[in-house]
Amino acid sequence: MTAWDIQPGGVSSVLMRAGGSAERMAKAGRDMQKTLPSAAASAGTIVEGGHEGDGKPGKGGGKQGPVGSALGVFARQWNEDLEYISRRAASSLLGAHLATKEYVEGDLKMAASRNRDAINGIVPDMPGGNGAGGGGEK
Repeated sequence: MTAWDIQPGGVSSVLMRAGGSAERMAKAGRDMQKTLPSAAASAGTIVEGGHEGDGKPGKGGGKQGPVGSALGVFARQWNEDLEYISRRAASSLLGAHLATKEYVEGDLKMAASRNRDAINGIVPDMPGGNGAGGGGEK
């Protein structure tokens, strides 16, 4: 039989640190979404009047140069990637939390079962005793 070496307190600590990192990443994404349209609009154009950019990060549209358009395309792709990473991180953190919770509950159930058996006088066979260790009820 294999033994698990999970320390719930250690898992909790790692989950808290990972959750903090995920929150900082989300904040960085929100900050970038707020400031990128301004950066794209301020990038200017090469020729007077600019051109209609296909990657407009702002809501108003209008003319923008190649840098602004490229920033818009970058923002759109980066936002999709960030959303994917956020969903995966949240699923991983939740999965680790639930698995650890089940592990702890399983330990408690095993301990309760062993205590019940001890109270009822059930003595398990000892390993290596070939069944002659007095197993069974008294």
